[in-house]
Amino acid sequence: MNIIIETQRLWIREIEPNDLDYLLEIYQDSQNLKFIPNTDFEWTKEKLKKKYDTINKDYINGFGIYAVQIKNKPSIIGEAGLFNSFHDLNHLEIGYILDNKIWRKGYGTEICKSLIDYGFDKLNSDRLTARMFKQNMASIKLSEKCGMKLIQQGKTENGESFCEYEIKHNDE
Repeated sequence: MNIIIETQRLWIREIEPNDLDYLLEIYQDSQNLKFIPNTDFEWTKEKLKKKYDTINKDYINGFGIYAVQIKNKPSIIGEAGLFNSFHDLNHLEIGYILDNKIWRKGYGTEICKSLIDYGFDKLNSDRLTARMFKQNMASIKLSEKCGMKLIQQGKTENGESFCEYEIKHNDE
């Protein structure tokens, strides 16, 4: 197991083939994806594997999607990562999907803070951005709790209201 980040209660690590069953369960629960844009609710193991293979081809640079596992428990509770959405290694995007069965237990805060530290300390990024739908109050509160500041609000191409939060390395 290749652990990328270790927190008090979690391992954030590379996705392994055995993780796909857990992740597929998470992706097949519409509650978990209700705030994820452009969501395909017809996920299969093959589609999920292709998604991870495509995004994680840049593991060598240290960013990608990782499995989130409670320490010493076999199941995966979600995924989290840093993405090169802006095509600039100094400016990465934070994202995560957690199983709704573990919401409101502080795991999101633990993940977000650890990704911020990892992005700044290990990847030497200058700024990190989180994007979410405006009705996703849990992610907005989490971003603010982790020291991120609102930098933009607007509407998507299909009329959904969104927010962007950002933290710069010197903001910490």
